[in-house]
Amino acid sequence: MRVSIVGTGYVGLVTGACLAEKGCRVVCVDIDPERVARVNRGESPVHEDGLPELLRRNVDVRLTATADWQSAIMETDVTFIAVGTPLCGDGIDLTAVESASTAIGEALREKDSYHAVIVKSTVVPGTTDSVVRPILERASGKKVGRDIGLGANPEFLTEGTAVDDFLHPDRIVLGGNDDRTLDLLEDLYQNFEAPKLRVNNRTAEMIKYASNALLATMISFANEIGNLCSATGGVDAVDVMRGVHLSRYLSAVSPNGNRFVAPITSFLEAGCGFGGSCLPKDVGALVAYGRSANEPMRLLESVLQVNKSQHRQVLSLLDRHFPSLTGVRIAVLGLAFKPDTDDVRESPAIPVIRELLARGARVSLHDPVASGESRRLFGGDVQVCDELKDAVRHAEAVVLITRWKEYEELPALLAELKREPVFVDGRRMIEKHKLAHYEGIGLGTLPAPSGQKASL
Repeated sequence: MRVSIVGTGYVGLVTGACLAEKGCRVVCVDIDPERVARVNRGESPVHEDGLPELLRRNVDVRLTATADWQSAIMETDVTFIAVGTPLCGDGIDLTAVESASTAIGEALREKDSYHAVIVKSTVVPGTTDSVVRPILERASGKKVGRDIGLGANPEFLTEGTAVDDFLHPDRIVLGGNDDRTLDLLEDLYQNFEAPKLRVNNRTAEMIKYASNALLATMISFANEIGNLCSATGGVDAVDVMRGVHLSRYLSAVSPNGNRFVAPITSFLEAGCGFGGSCLPKDVGALVAYGRSANEPMRLLESVLQVNKSQHRQVLSLLDRHFPSLTGVRIAVLGLAFKPDTDDVRESPAIPVIRELLARGARVSLHDPVASGESRRLFGGDVQVCDELKDAVRHAEAVVLITRWKEYEELPALLAELKREPVFVDGRRMIEKHKLAHYEGIGLGTLPAPSGQKASL
């Protein structure tokens, strides 16, 4: 099938490269000539594991990029809209979606054959039918359902594993209000082994939001439990959640007796909060959508509130050891909101670093791939280190924010220092017994009897 994709960002480029890998002929469309040039050189403008290899294999074979909307749409059978929908005030900003719909419609005015337009951007229920459809029909002079198809096909990609998520999906949601559009989507994904759910456009849009809202809710639930464990004393949230994970609802025993814990349990672990381009934005958009529908989303409002304040747990753990942070040398490890990506949007590291600087701390920072973003955000106020050992060498405290695999070596690295620093584990990544001065979110210590060290 011949496919055009509007937008060469994270979702659009992964979608294009993966469909090309599956045998489709793909044209990626973008208004940024530099991004177009980079894609045509086989270079990825986003950091995503496996994406550079896909581009090198498929560029000039089954994948090209262009700024020419007209030619891209004339030469393809289906166009995906994969542009950004940032949260803005009381809802999502549809400017890019509307612009793309107008440009696609104008191109379709010159096309005689049937063409389908599929919204892959994350949009609130009703957007495809109530916003995209009238723009397409007005700009093209054609009728949806008769001359052109219109559908919604939400993505379920996790940054860092997006290529594998697309090529080996757990589900494919096919949205459309007519059989011709749904049949086209089913044909496009015929080589993908996954359950395929055919629904109308509004339902497809809601499935995406419900999925992300569930994950965000699980994270904030785990963080609330972790904070209570810390306040209770004598309880470790890691042990509590291990006990929860062993429930038959979250784990299963194979015939040979091995126990398998469901992957979703990774969202039921105490930490310093969620970030990224999806969960904060999508939950916020769903709350705003509920407000507009006179259906307050009280649970999700609380999910956002818990997350907004969760980074403060890191600061409170530092306060146990330093009466003042003025002049204290603190190494912050990780700026990306999660490992295996350079995405720093809504990362909990950002408010942590800003508060450390506001309180007079001397901050060094390390991230394996997001060092460029570090310099952009903090300039000369933070010492950005390319090597982990340089970031921690003179630190009086080390704060771990992101679960990068490189940080597994920290116990050995810190043990080599003349004086081992206070270690604050914002992700409970390191075993607490491996470091002399360990503090972790969700780790509640009991007051020590006179003359003895406090313990769990």
